[in-house]
Amino acid sequence: MDDQTTPRMGHSTNLMGLSTHLLGSAAFNDHPRALHIAGVREMNGPMFEMLEQSDSLGDAGGAFYAYMTAMFGIDPEQQEEPVQGRPRRYRSSFLRLLKGWGYDSNAPEGAVLKGWVESRFGLFPTYHKQMITRFSTPAWMAYVEEKMSSRFHNNSIYCQLDMLYEFCQWALARYTAPGQNHLTLYRGINSFDEHQVIERIDRKTVVMRLNNLASFSSDRGMADCFGDTILTVAVPVVKIMFFNTLLPIHPLKGEGEVLVVGGDYRVTAQYY
Repeated sequence: MDDQTTPRMGHSTNLMGLSTHLLGSAAFNDHPRALHIAGVREMNGPMFEMLEQSDSLGDAGGAFYAYMTAMFGIDPEQQEEPVQGRPRRYRSSFLRLLKGWGYDSNAPEGAVLKGWVESRFGLFPTYHKQMITRFSTPAWMAYVEEKMSSRFHNNSIYCQLDMLYEFCQWALARYTAPGQNHLTLYRGINSFDEHQVIERIDRKTVVMRLNNLASFSSDRGMADCFGDTILTVAVPVVKIMFFNTLLPIHPLKGEGEVLVVGGDYRVTAQYY
């Protein structure tokens, strides 16, 4: 990142086939295009053929979990064998990262998830424990150290997240939001410390640069529990990485939680 008032948005390359500047822009979020991570659906044709046989989201979620278990051995009992007397440890899994995110989005698991967004969409995080404004700052270095932690990169974790994103997109198109370009989502905040206001449109509407991965809720009442300012955003369906009914069993069930890829969004803020 640089020393300008508004830091650079991200890398010059990504795996989405569009420029990072476009992917992160308010214009893209207003008028989104279809997005796919290069090669994921092509490399996992059998999984998507299996999903097409499903007759409900629950059925599809079960099939996806079975496929991931077979591919990556992520059941708790499928542990790595001990080496030279060291204890066994679980293989890294996307479920472990979601659980960590649910406890604290600024934990090491959150850094790995933000690192995945950075790698695939090209978008830099704007916050991890503290505001990230430039390269080589302590905040940036702490983020890089955590996102590269070897304990989360021992089981093709980015590939797992690629497949989770593509399954999420398939499920949204097939069952949850067919034909829709946007979903209205809500986020409760107590301050704007983590959020960069890029442009003020009117008293309640701003263009805000969200962190490269951010939690929203599909339930406005639930968002009220997290802050006295409610952000209302029309989120492109293609920017949704995960939603709380996607899988039959996962650690983010309770809050209507939706994980959203960031960038510049038109946001309506209502205060209480």
